[in-house]
Amino acid sequence: MNDSTLIELLMYQIGQLFLLPVLGLVGLLFVYALWVLGRFAVQAWQRRQASAAGFPLRAYLQRRPQASADELDLYAHKLLEPERLASRIAPMLGLVGTMIPMGPALKSLADGNLAKVSGNLTVAFSAVILALLAASITYWVSNVRKRWLAEELVALQQGAAA
Repeated sequence: MNDSTLIELLMYQIGQLFLLPVLGLVGLLFVYALWVLGRFAVQAWQRRQASAAGFPLRAYLQRRPQASADELDLYAHKLLEPERLASRIAPMLGLVGTMIPMGPALKSLADGNLAKVSGNLTVAFSAVILALLAASITYWVSNVRKRWLAEELVALQQGAAA
């Protein structure tokens, strides 16, 4: 066995070690996206009811009346960060979760084992589908919440100016 074959085999084996952790993370991100969607629905309902719980910047300002506009802006960014990260990380993990099973699928295809090809492709496509759904949900929620927070910040600034 020459050096390049050894390196290729080592890289293949290392890549395969990441399949279960990546699939687990994709699953967790999908569950997180559903949780975020539920939390978003509750916040939308609270905002329609004009409940204080639906307006996090107002609540922050009540806890810290001396907070500046920059502090409120920073807090708004902090509130959006988890969803924004999830919407960016999920597609990357989906791609990794797609590519890892492709190696064994291609190897099985070369060996003529179509059942293994099918199994590996099922895992690959399921990973990317769940990851893209998670990313889509968290991206949408993040953008709407960003608008809500911007509207809330403007209202608070106008109220402070008056």
